[in-house]
Amino acid sequence: MSVTRITVGGERPYDVVVGAGVLGELPGLVGPRAGTVAVIHPETLPEIARPACGALEAAGYAVLPLPVPDGERAKTAEVAAGLWSALGRHGMTRSDAVVGVGGGATTDLAGFVAATWLRGVTVVQVPTTLLGMVDAAVGGKTGINTPEGKNLVGSFHPPAGVLCDLATLVTVPRDDYVAGLAEVIKGGFIADPEILRLVEADPEGAREPGGPHTRELVERKIRVKAEVVGADLRESGVREILNYGHTLAHAIERAEDYRMRHGEAVAIGMVYAAELSELSGHAAAGLAARTREILASVGLPTAYRREAWAELRDHMRVDKKNRGAVRRFVVLDGVAAVARLEDPPEELLEAAFRRIAR
Repeated sequence: MSVTRITVGGERPYDVVVGAGVLGELPGLVGPRAGTVAVIHPETLPEIARPACGALEAAGYAVLPLPVPDGERAKTAEVAAGLWSALGRHGMTRSDAVVGVGGGATTDLAGFVAATWLRGVTVVQVPTTLLGMVDAAVGGKTGINTPEGKNLVGSFHPPAGVLCDLATLVTVPRDDYVAGLAEVIKGGFIADPEILRLVEADPEGAREPGGPHTRELVERKIRVKAEVVGADLRESGVREILNYGHTLAHAIERAEDYRMRHGEAVAIGMVYAAELSELSGHAAAGLAARTREILASVGLPTAYRREAWAELRDHMRVDKKNRGAVRRFVVLDGVAAVARLEDPPEELLEAAFRRIAR
């Protein structure tokens, strides 16, 4: 399999490397100055970290494996503090490095720990899930959760590189893989309509890690994110478009105590955002219906509990896109035509939710 390199521009450019056997590039990204490399990985999946640890050990580094809880349970101040203590006990210096191996929650945490240890050390991300490859590990946004909301504590800390070995996707549980498709489909709605065409033409193929368009879908979504992030690392403008569907999604994740997969929440959030786009007059009728059809065709949810509105509304008030008391939503004027909706009336928000309620 050939290797594709997608460059993320900005002040500190780096490559997202997609292909097979890409772990051979890990030592070069860590760099010659490092003596010790901390490898942060999910505690229930030590085997996914072994190839990375092996590549680093073969290159002469001292490797420090650091297992963490699975999923969003890893993204807490307590877990981060435990990792800081481990780095301190092992004498990790500013020239050493951190490698994050796993899904999006693991790479979020690894990036945050690297950004905050000694005010910033090198981090290389090795995502092993679809969500991690196409979204979480790319872009330099790192973060942990608090009881008040998701990703409210974090830092912008671009990695030295991102290594996406497509072969690892065949080991991802089907439900997790399908959940990752939500972020791929989001890329189609906000920037690249060809993604939507590929999924609509063969939804069953899209659901398969070895499907006929898997690599193209992955690379197209990475390119969408790379272009946006290269223009706006710190989410001061255009990067906000990547949050399409995420305002309600993060509220749902909180309501579910993070037991729902991120991609599943994003799928519901995109339907809500499409309904909001139509009701606010931004988008013509049909956007929400198409959104539902595409998401449902690959097995993603499109509705949420009717009785949850009051709780979700309160959670949405604590969102990092808000400015003071002004609530901000990413909506669409149409496919690949993103807009912002500021401080919409409560009645409009509730009306859009009623359209997705069950």
